[in-house]
Amino acid sequence: MTNNTVNETERMTITRVFDAPRELVWKAWTDPKYIMQWWGPKGFTAPVCKMDFRVGGKLLCCMKAPDGQEGWNAVEYHEIVPYEKIVSLMYFSDPEGNKIDPAQLGIEDEAIEGAYDVTLFEDLGNGQTKLTFIGNEPTESAKNSGQLDGWNEILEKVAAVVAELAQAK
Repeated sequence: MTNNTVNETERMTITRVFDAPRELVWKAWTDPKYIMQWWGPKGFTAPVCKMDFRVGGKLLCCMKAPDGQEGWNAVEYHEIVPYEKIVSLMYFSDPEGNKIDPAQLGIEDEAIEGAYDVTLFEDLGNGQTKLTFIGNEPTESAKNSGQLDGWNEILEKVAAVVAELAQAK
């Protein structure tokens, strides 16, 4: 009998260390006014971001490409441990947050059935925080589809937001 499930080590995992306390990294990740500054890869903007940050709540963001094309993403929150962990499910949506089949958008989706995105926030001491994002897509698919590069670009934008928050503190 073969096991076709993908374990966590085979899932797209991205880690970033920020020179800022965990509270600031959490704030950048969970406040819609900051999410609008980093949502989407390099060159993309987020003109709309609505958030109900609670278990059972939802984030709805519009991602605008450099050519002006808009796409929507929704995120459902399944577990929130303040300053430590967020378990969520992200998907393509319409502007009202209704799920859209990625194939309708011409996107091949390799999401692992039943897998959630997990974001971990670890206090490393000395004012540093390690953020680990575990996506619901296998690593190889994420590399081939550009998801891995996109998430690395997103974390660069998050780093800029965190640096601004740290400076303002």
